[in-house]
Amino acid sequence: MKLPVIKHLTNFIEENDQDYVLETIETLEALTEVPSLKDEELDVIGELISNMYGAIEVDKMVKTGTPKKEALNTFMKRVLGSIDK
Repeated sequence: MKLPVIKHLTNFIEENDQDYVLETIETLEALTEVPSLKDEELDVIGELISNMYGAIEVDKMVKTGTPKKEALNTFMKRVLGSIDK
């Protein structure tokens, strides 16, 4: 996951709508079923999906009153904490 990408996507959600990101996730998930995709291509799609889910989580925190910068930092700490386990 990349914080600048999640931040950018969070801004996109604020300016537009979360539904665009959710529909994009569904589209990318459907693409993962293409049998001719290489592992590297699947990795890229997976990274995009992860960043989009991250942006949705950050957006939820912002909507509940958490300042955006704090929401981004909290989310990344949570991700890094789960990797360390």
